[in-house]
Amino acid sequence: MAIDVQAPSFAPALAERMADAARAFLDALSPLQRKAATFRFFGDERYRWNYRPLENMPRNGLWLISMGKEQQAAAMALLGTGLSAVGSDRARRIMLREATLREHERASGEVMALIRDPELYWWSIFGEPGGREPWGWRVSGHHIGIHFTIVGGAHVSATPLFLGANPAESRLGPSKGDRILAEEEDVARDLVTGLTGEARALAQFSPIAPRDIITDIHRRVWPGIVPHGLAFDRMDARSKGTLVDLIRVYLDYAAPDVANNAWRRAEQAGLAGVTFAWAGPVERGHGHYYAISGPTLMIEYDNTQNDGNHIHSVWREWEGDWGEDILAAHYRDANGQHHHD
Repeated sequence: MAIDVQAPSFAPALAERMADAARAFLDALSPLQRKAATFRFFGDERYRWNYRPLENMPRNGLWLISMGKEQQAAAMALLGTGLSAVGSDRARRIMLREATLREHERASGEVMALIRDPELYWWSIFGEPGGREPWGWRVSGHHIGIHFTIVGGAHVSATPLFLGANPAESRLGPSKGDRILAEEEDVARDLVTGLTGEARALAQFSPIAPRDIITDIHRRVWPGIVPHGLAFDRMDARSKGTLVDLIRVYLDYAAPDVANNAWRRAEQAGLAGVTFAWAGPVERGHGHYYAISGPTLMIEYDNTQNDGNHIHSVWREWEGDWGEDILAAHYRDANGQHHHD
């Protein structure tokens, strides 16, 4: 792939850090562990993911529970290359929240057939880290879906990027009152409650929220799949600023190079057509949903289960999920060079 320093995916220093961390992780594994953790880049496995518990879809890869402490540290170091400090903190807390969920379910007297464990998360490496050939990595488990694709040794894609939390706010024990994904909920609520009149009517498209994110775990998503609601260019200055803040909450999960590239791509495509749609009541404790849709990206959130205390959220790119846009450019360049040889 040509080294286009103006490309919105260009992040060579980050690509190098990821490759170094991925190699360190693989070098820490035994041959059997490495076999479990590695896959070829091409094929369907790279597109397999699920934010639901293990019992809903068995994962492939090497799970934390099968790793020693040093191997786990190497796995988390790789995760830390792709996420910002804020994103890494969210991901770690979501994993640990599995123990809290277990205690909530035990206290409620539920008889559960699901295993809740902070070490039931899987690491997968696709292709050979480093070099100019495409490669990628994935971290997957309950309420975690993180996918990075690296192309040409310099271009990085970060989507789909899913984070969820159950319970979103802990209701018992030492963590009582702790909220995960609080900004995702609060900033959006501030946006919708700040709207009035026709703007509010356009944004709040339904009194009932969908039961889950509409895009689910689909391999490809299309601009018409989510509700559009109120357009950015029909908002007042305060609402525009709040919507920008909300978008940045999601983009800033990723490492700064990736987050800033994604924001620049969104700005260049034009914010006027970005839309915000809300469903359900605006009061906390009630099931609610929102979607942000723009020329380049889509953000979707729901908090409908467990009396509005169970969040799913995802950032996706219409053309860039799984690095499809940079992979297409990579192979166009390769075919063009072959044609001229």
